[in-house]
Amino acid sequence: KTRPLDASGRAARPSRRTSRNANANCARLAPSESLPPVMAAATDAVADEIRENLRVDDGADADADVDAAAAAAADDDADDPAAATDATVETAAKKKKKKKKKKKSGGGGGGGDGARGSGAAGQTSPPSVPVSILFDDVFPPGEIQRYRDDNLWRETSEEKRELERLNANMYNEVRQCAEVHREVRKHVDAWVQPGMKLIDVCERLENSVRTLIQERGLEAGIAFPTGCSRNHVAAHWTPNGGDETVVERDDVIKFDFGTQINGRIIDCAFTKTFTPRYDPLLLAVREATECGIKESGIDVRLCDIGEAIEEVMESHQIELDGKTFDVKCCRNLNGHSIAPYQIHAGKSVPIVRGGETTKMEEGEFYAIETFGSTGKGYVREDMECSHYMKNYDVGHVPLRLPRAKQLLGTIDRNFGTLAFCRRFLDRIGETKYLMALKNLCDNGIIQPSPPLVDVKGSYVAQYEHTIMLRPTCKEVLTRGDDY
Repeated sequence: KTRPLDASGRAARPSRRTSRNANANCARLAPSESLPPVMAAATDAVADEIRENLRVDDGADADADVDAAAAAAADDDADDPAAATDATVETAAKKKKKKKKKKKSGGGGGGGDGARGSGAAGQTSPPSVPVSILFDDVFPPGEIQRYRDDNLWRETSEEKRELERLNANMYNEVRQCAEVHREVRKHVDAWVQPGMKLIDVCERLENSVRTLIQERGLEAGIAFPTGCSRNHVAAHWTPNGGDETVVERDDVIKFDFGTQINGRIIDCAFTKTFTPRYDPLLLAVREATECGIKESGIDVRLCDIGEAIEEVMESHQIELDGKTFDVKCCRNLNGHSIAPYQIHAGKSVPIVRGGETTKMEEGEFYAIETFGSTGKGYVREDMECSHYMKNYDVGHVPLRLPRAKQLLGTIDRNFGTLAFCRRFLDRIGETKYLMALKNLCDNGIIQPSPPLVDVKGSYVAQYEHTIMLRPTCKEVLTRGDDY
């Protein structure tokens, strides 16, 4: 016997009792055998459709029931091949429509992959679309790394998970900062070429940050001036107004810039070269930074991290112009903890053995950075100063120079305790401020940070990431596809 079809052309759904009773009769039928090809295709398509919808947990009985229904449909349509063809096409279209699933956007769950590091879809070149628009204000996490040894219990602790849920908004803010950094550095790495003025490169980079983060005074914007230190200059160099320094093909340039929202700072750096001759140096520093990240964690002693970094860094060599150089750690440069509106929050992460025995703690942020040099591995202050920052703990200091008072008010309103440079003062309309700025430095209110250099003729490379020690795991916020 055959069952009637409903209005949509499908076999009417039988009851379980009916399907079981029909097994003996319908199992004899082979719907896709002994039929014309068109009829066989229609029969198989209907069978697939019925299997998908019935969901009967009777094992072989369910399959027999489906085959019986398909045979019934084939028997009813046997006299009308055209109708069978239409049914085949319609059924196939419905199956295709059902199987097509919409892809999820955003990603970034679990291990922190998804949108992280791949460049946001819809971004322009140069980047000009705020990341809050591209990501709908929900940003992917960075790379998730597990704690080791005695801290594995944190992954399954409900108390620690609840702490993370309470900090969800703050996590989203720092991830937004990290996404801005990824977008901007991706553009700069592809765009900068020999022959460009470094002041033009810095201003384009900083303007991109302001646009992507939607700069709002102290609430959101640039965390510190763009460092673009060349060759033997390790850190804290950015061009002052009127500087004519040009990028050269043999340069080793450290691009170190930061972003911030509500004082939560992202500090990240990479080294740019234009020839493969420096690749061994860059590899040494990058591996050392990765080692520092891997060793970091809650209750880890800072000195242990430095020892591990030094071992990795100084296992490398580089050959330049027929001479072989050992890659040395810049022993008086360190990574550091980060706090709201405070780029150096008190703890230092050494890159050589013998540092502090202080431990890292839950909830802290760290900039893990390493510097490798072909020179002495020791830096000193030199050259014209460009970086300045108000001392975080400075109290009221009486000032006798009216211009110094006025400049201090401008600094408080625009930068607070974030670092700034002379170009930033020029940009907000300050003029003839050098004497007042020196007065603030002499009174201990502003801390100057001159460039730090190794011996002339040497080359220094740098890589840096910001990590967050969450209650359940370690998150490398600034991880991207590039490094």
